[in-house]
Amino acid sequence: MKNLVVLSGAGMSAESGISTFRDAGGLWDRYPVEQVATPEGWMRDPSLVTRFYNERRRQLLEVKPNRGHELVAELEKDFNVTVVTQNVDNLHERAGSTRVIHLHGELTKVCSSRDPGNPHFVRELRPEEYEVRMGDRAEDGSQLRPFIVWFGEPVPKIEEAIAYVERADILVIIGTSLNVYPAAGLLHYAPPRAEVYLIDPKPVDTHSARPVTVIQKGASEGMKELLGLLKPA
Repeated sequence: MKNLVVLSGAGMSAESGISTFRDAGGLWDRYPVEQVATPEGWMRDPSLVTRFYNERRRQLLEVKPNRGHELVAELEKDFNVTVVTQNVDNLHERAGSTRVIHLHGELTKVCSSRDPGNPHFVRELRPEEYEVRMGDRAEDGSQLRPFIVWFGEPVPKIEEAIAYVERADILVIIGTSLNVYPAAGLLHYAPPRAEVYLIDPKPVDTHSARPVTVIQKGASEGMKELLGLLKPA
């Protein structure tokens, strides 16, 4: 069975109604990145940051995986699939994908604000716990913070992601501008023999001379077309 790696970004979840950060009207227009997605923003106003991520979790209860997520999960019938996502939502898992690497953390988890990288203090929240309050503590006694990789922090899962991309027979890039590193650099680790597909309604600069099959559509329509290419009648 061939190894297939999916690299997904914000455009993957946009059809489900989750705001992208970079497009006009996206989250960064309403919340400056410095306030809600940096360690400095957390130090300055942890209650604002906590409220912001509580809002994001509430949104998870209102959205569901789109057809693109479902078709990614269906690839597991024919391929050995690994999803590497820049998204912090759980829509890939809810659609049925069984191996998902979250590069930028997970919205449904919280961790220690004193030692955020310590796995002993990472906890999955049940939906009824999605409203984190100031004063809620991790097991080390520090305030709970979102289990999110903020700008300026290391990306602990990148080495694991690279290892899967290096063994890929097929790499599928969906809904990412390829502007955020280190995720954007993953394409360069794909073996020369690997087939590369890029699904996005907008033009994307791959920063690479290698051949890429471009499907200029959104996630759901693009995935339908991809399945036709991967499994010709």
